[in-house]
Amino acid sequence: MADIYTKGTRVWFPDKEQGWISAEVQSHQKGTKDGLKISFVDERGKETVIDTGVDNAELPPLRNPPLLETADDLATLSHLNEPSVLHTIRLRYAQHSIYTYSGIVLIAVNPFQRVALYGPEVIQAYSGRRRGDLEPHLFAIAEDAYGRMKQDGKGQTIIVSGESGAGKTESAKLIMRFLASVNSAESTDGRARAKIEDTSEVEQQILATNPILEAFGNAKTTRNDNSSRFGKYIQILFDGKTQIVGARIRTYLLERSRLVYQPEVERNYHIFYQLCAGAPVKERKDLGLDVDITKFHYMRQGGPHSTPIPGVDDADDFRLTQQALSTVGIGIDKQWAVFRLLAALLHIGNIVITGARNDSNIADQEASLLLSTRFLGISPVEFKKWTIKKQITTRSEKIVTGLNLAQASVVRDSVAKFLYACLFEWLVVIVNESLAGENGEAASKAEMFIGVLDIYGFEFFKKNSFEQFCINYANEKLQQEFNAHVFKLEQAEYASEQIKWKFIDFSDNQPCIDVIEGKLGVLSLLDEESRLPAGTDASFLQKLHSQLDKPQYKDVYKKPRFGTSAFTIAHYAVDVTYEAEGFLEKNRDTVPDEHLNLLASTKNSFLKEVLDAALASSRPTEPGSPVNFSDSSSQGSRRSSMIPDPGRSSLVSSSSANSGVKKVGATARKPTLGSIFKGSLASLMETLGVTDVHYIRCIKPNELKKAWEFAPQQVLGQLRACGVLETIRISCAGYPNRWTFEEFAERYYMLLNSDSWQQGAQNPKAFSNTILMNIIKDEDKFQIGLTKIFLRAGMLAYLESKRLDRLNALATVIQKNFKRTMQRRKYLRMRESSIRIQTWWRGHLARKMLSDMKKEATVSRLQRAARMFIQRSRFLAVHNATMKLQAVIRGIQTRKKFRNQRQYNGAVRLQSLLRGVLLRRKHRLDVKKVVLIQSCIRRRLARKELKALKQEARSVSKFKEISYRLENKVVELTQALQARNAEKKELLGKVTELEQQLRNWVTKYEDSDAKNKQLRTEMQTAFVPLTRFEELVASKTELDAKIEASAKKAQEQDDAIAALTADMDKKTKELEAKAKVTNGAAAVTSKEDASVIATLKSEISGLREQLNRSNALNSLTGRVYQPNSPTFAPNLKSHEKAAVPHVGPVPVGKRHQRRHSTAGVLAGRDEMEQDSDDELMYNAKRSRDPRAVSMAFPQENIPRFRPTNGLADIYDDPAEEKIRLLEDGEALDEEILQVLIKGLRTPPPNLTNQPSMKEVLFPANLISLVTNEMWKYGLIAESERFLANVMQTIQSHVMSFTGEDAIIPGIFWLSNVHEILSFICLAESDMLQGIGPGGDPAGREFDWSDYERLVSIVKHDLDSLEYNIYHTWMLETKKKLAKMVIPALIESQSLPGFTTSDGGGRLFNRLLNSNTQPAFSMDDVLNLLNKVWRSLKSYYMEESVVQQVVTELLKLVGVTSFNDLLMRRNFCSWKRAMQIQYNITRIEEWCKSHGMPEGTLQLEHLMQATKLLQLKKATAADIEIIYDVCWMLSPSQIQRMCTNYFVADYENPISPEILRVVASRVVPNDRNDHLLLPPESEDVGPYESPLPREVSGLETYVPAYLNMSHIRRLAMLVA
Repeated sequence: MADIYTKGTRVWFPDKEQGWISAEVQSHQKGTKDGLKISFVDERGKETVIDTGVDNAELPPLRNPPLLETADDLATLSHLNEPSVLHTIRLRYAQHSIYTYSGIVLIAVNPFQRVALYGPEVIQAYSGRRRGDLEPHLFAIAEDAYGRMKQDGKGQTIIVSGESGAGKTESAKLIMRFLASVNSAESTDGRARAKIEDTSEVEQQILATNPILEAFGNAKTTRNDNSSRFGKYIQILFDGKTQIVGARIRTYLLERSRLVYQPEVERNYHIFYQLCAGAPVKERKDLGLDVDITKFHYMRQGGPHSTPIPGVDDADDFRLTQQALSTVGIGIDKQWAVFRLLAALLHIGNIVITGARNDSNIADQEASLLLSTRFLGISPVEFKKWTIKKQITTRSEKIVTGLNLAQASVVRDSVAKFLYACLFEWLVVIVNESLAGENGEAASKAEMFIGVLDIYGFEFFKKNSFEQFCINYANEKLQQEFNAHVFKLEQAEYASEQIKWKFIDFSDNQPCIDVIEGKLGVLSLLDEESRLPAGTDASFLQKLHSQLDKPQYKDVYKKPRFGTSAFTIAHYAVDVTYEAEGFLEKNRDTVPDEHLNLLASTKNSFLKEVLDAALASSRPTEPGSPVNFSDSSSQGSRRSSMIPDPGRSSLVSSSSANSGVKKVGATARKPTLGSIFKGSLASLMETLGVTDVHYIRCIKPNELKKAWEFAPQQVLGQLRACGVLETIRISCAGYPNRWTFEEFAERYYMLLNSDSWQQGAQNPKAFSNTILMNIIKDEDKFQIGLTKIFLRAGMLAYLESKRLDRLNALATVIQKNFKRTMQRRKYLRMRESSIRIQTWWRGHLARKMLSDMKKEATVSRLQRAARMFIQRSRFLAVHNATMKLQAVIRGIQTRKKFRNQRQYNGAVRLQSLLRGVLLRRKHRLDVKKVVLIQSCIRRRLARKELKALKQEARSVSKFKEISYRLENKVVELTQALQARNAEKKELLGKVTELEQQLRNWVTKYEDSDAKNKQLRTEMQTAFVPLTRFEELVASKTELDAKIEASAKKAQEQDDAIAALTADMDKKTKELEAKAKVTNGAAAVTSKEDASVIATLKSEISGLREQLNRSNALNSLTGRVYQPNSPTFAPNLKSHEKAAVPHVGPVPVGKRHQRRHSTAGVLAGRDEMEQDSDDELMYNAKRSRDPRAVSMAFPQENIPRFRPTNGLADIYDDPAEEKIRLLEDGEALDEEILQVLIKGLRTPPPNLTNQPSMKEVLFPANLISLVTNEMWKYGLIAESERFLANVMQTIQSHVMSFTGEDAIIPGIFWLSNVHEILSFICLAESDMLQGIGPGGDPAGREFDWSDYERLVSIVKHDLDSLEYNIYHTWMLETKKKLAKMVIPALIESQSLPGFTTSDGGGRLFNRLLNSNTQPAFSMDDVLNLLNKVWRSLKSYYMEESVVQQVVTELLKLVGVTSFNDLLMRRNFCSWKRAMQIQYNITRIEEWCKSHGMPEGTLQLEHLMQATKLLQLKKATAADIEIIYDVCWMLSPSQIQRMCTNYFVADYENPISPEILRVVASRVVPNDRNDHLLLPPESEDVGPYESPLPREVSGLETYVPAYLNMSHIRRLAMLVA
């Protein structure tokens, strides 16, 4: 082994301050006796030399490589030794990782501040996960216990131990909180609830036990502000479906002495301080309490610094305690009875006892005495008497003697302790009754359980007494069970793997237990001495020395060198010296019989109840015997026997559990506290023996309770005391390191040549054996099992060093070949460059020679061109001079000729202009004279006419003449109107006669047609006699003639009607023209006589009204309603109104017709009557040619003729048929509920060939159509029943789908329900305006208030239905997506070149070309999103709903994947971050392609986490960059990501200094700093319902494949 200590090897040396200090090998030389001389230098520069040749020379323990120093499981360390364990825990604690595994043990180091590790999101993260998948945690242990219980059906126990202040109580509460959230029946993918309020009543009661037991059993000590002064074992009971059905609690060894005495800076139990601080003023006054605790002796002994506790509000805690008491079923009255009893105890402590040497006295009017006895319901005289006196009973008499001051004080305090112990026992009984359910039904249902044992850790102080002795005795028993359990697991695994192994020797502490509980052990001798009336502590100590100070006990029992009042026991952790003083008194812990009799005679019913319950619970139970909660049935007894009772440490020393109080003179022995504790501890150990045990060791890092401070020596002592180091020693004695064959081959395959790698892929076991045989020569250093490889301690480090050497050698080969390749590439580049240079130079010379040749040729050409240029220049000069001379001469001649011609033209033009001016001047003079003459003549005539007009205007007779003319005009118009009215009546009579004649002819025509058909039928009959045939032919000819004549006459009637209509229209226009003339005549009336003009205007207005009335009467022959079709002109004379009476008795001002209903449109047509030729033609023809109308314009007044086929279900009035169809509830339910809803074929979503809105929303339209018709005819009750059945059927139909199948029907019916809701909202809007149902004569009468109530109820129910449908399919979608997210986004590796093995499989995947793909890929996620998107778009859902759905789904993706990545240690690598970033990019592209780029905001946490993993983390500056880039991540999240960073082989691990810098950025108690994001997989976000849609009309479309004759007929009638 000395060969391992090469230069640079790091080791550990012991240190007084730090426990261990690191050193490094500086030199490695040959020493004496064939040994080695090794020189070490520690961190402080001190040099140490060790020569292995010297006798007793021990080499220091080796230090682990940096990569393993922060391992989350100590069992995986290469060098498993004490300093490595301490250093790993210290490093992890500095990184704020408070939990570390050590094999089967979880080590929990108290951080002394709140950490974000226990929220609902963390509970969900650990729920359903195997231990080891995530970081070490309390919840991982709890989940492991739950999983094993569920799988094996066997009880589980979680033991939480540690010294005071280590965090045992908080850890136990957190475990209970986790288990209370387990509910496998209601949660399918995690069992964890997000909120405690969601738990059941039993689970809330279990959680409520914590504040109760803490208030009455916890106190502040020097080591802990909330120290449990008792042990407890809580069994959480589960039924066969793993649902919590109840619980029960067993307590052990309550520290009763704390009630009467508290050391400096310590406090009494919390409940007293809570009562004084939180009780209301009136109750506090009634109880005689005060907020000043210094007034009470039992509360002021800790001094002024004992209270208050920093960060604790006793008043708030008092309210929490009251709430918890109410939760477990203790009413308010009984709570105040408890508080009165507590107040009595405080007043007992204030009773002042005075006395001399041999006697004592209490004043008769002592206030505290009177208060306490009044609250207790006992006689103050008797209490005073038996407090200062005692009674000795002999065979013949009773002797009463006085007590001195000290003895009386002891009696007073013993009564107080007895009462508090009884009260505590009663609370436990009440809590157990509450947790057991009604009549103990929990025991009858329970089949499995998980127990949580919160037990005091090993304790030793400067002065140790009886309490420390019992605590250490319990820890000895637990340590023995722990060692046996670890040893059993080790040996069981060796046996299952069938390896060769030797018996592992471990230190058994059975001798120490024998000394304590043996026949002549400490407890037996203590009980014996306690029963002697004259027994003393000194005699007890003397017996101990005489019985145990023997050679066979020398290793366990020791007599101190100094002092005669103590004894020493060598425990497994450390030797503890106990002071014998007080052992007997504490072991007896009795109350005088006189006081027991006095308390038994109390008038306080509550105190009697407390005493009865406490004394009854002290009935001793045999170890291991089951205790049944219910004896009501044999099944209950059988099932309760499956749940072992861990026993009870009775806090009441009583003689009889049945009688309650020992009678005077009874001979039964009182059980001592030691014997009770021994029996209950034996029962507890038997319970642990039949369960699977899980261990949590809580460590207190420093005595000052400072956050994140680590005291190595103190932690090292606790590691020894809690058995962790013993576990490591047992593991090191065997084979501590275990590897599966695949993992081992994957890790160390490079130690062999590549020729044998194929064998590793085919047979990993043989391949691993080959590696070990070649590397490790000593076969005892390893063993090959069936599924694993077992390595001795240190072998893993040896293999790692060999692997590192091999990798270095391979790296050297790679570097050598790489350098050779680089040099050859350099040579080839130089050679190529040389060739290029030569080629360039040769080309340069050739180009130079060619350039010279070109220059010579160029010079020759230049000379030739120059000579040619000179000669040509001379020639051109002579030529140009000649040309210029000729041009000058010719120009002179041309200019002269031009001047002569211009002069001639000017003279001619001047002559013509002068002649024109003279002629125009003469013409203007003539015209002017003619105009002057005409003006004078016209002026003279105008003056004459003006004079005549002025005279005429001045005469009054002219006005009268105009008035007479207008009156005559009015009379003429009136006569013309009367004549027109008479003519109209005559025409109407003719029209009526013609219509009657037309009906008669139609009837005759139908009769003729019927006879004709009958004759044709008879003609088709064979063998007709000839005579009969001739008669038929003649009859046919006659009928044909009649038909032709009828048709001709009908045509004439039509022509006459058309002519009359045209004539009426013509006369109407003439009347309009006359009215306009009248209006014009009135308009030109002079304004000088205003009264005459006003009179004329009023007369003309009356004429206009008569004319309008006449026009309206001409266009109406009755009540007419026209369809809004192109055949009619709706805009003609729309300003002319006609009054039409209402249909039915509609109260004026109360309600009108709904505008979306048929009745509403019907009434609205009263103001839209029109007069046109088409209207008259329609009125004339509608009786003989009825046509189909739409729903919005019914024609109930159009008479229908019964068809000739004799069908009985066709009605003359369509309204009657509609009512019959609507009242047939069975047919409606059958077709709507069964066919339309349940039997509907949902149109598949398709954006390429999108279904029309009519095809998607026809169910809503049909349901609304039926509702609309019911309301129209007043069927309010029927519509309420109909809509209730529809909504219930839709909801049950949608909720029948699960998984991905719920998406399409869920969205389809969500859109349809919203369409129905929009229809109802429109009805509500009309209702608020007074527009309601009815309006049809055939309808029923109804109450308007019923209609208002129905509309409001239906709207609310539809809104709830829409909410339920959305939540149903969204929940199923989120469940499906939640299963896809982790495999697709985190585990899948789609980006080539960056795949990671994450612990194994890389070699075999490469050799076998196989890769285990995750269950889901990103394509599956995107396909699911596409399916949801297509469905929302195809079914016409609003954009707000689409945004809401996609955002919530993407939030689920982001939160789930981020939380999972944050909790996985082996996934936090830069390669895995590249893969995740690639997957995120695909989602980003999907969002952009679907018009939702903001959807990627939900993935921002995950995106920044991937950036963090890819950024450099070597210096403090890098950390600052990380905080700037990852601004959305909290400090805790960044710290966890850095701590979990998975370092590759070629990477340097993050230094501990950097990790400490990151941990220092975490702000203590920051409520905004959450580790995990709130989980999204359970609940669906609130549904924001879109605005109602605009309903313009109801479609009557019914698909052909639906067998709905009833609804189809109703739709036809409406349409």
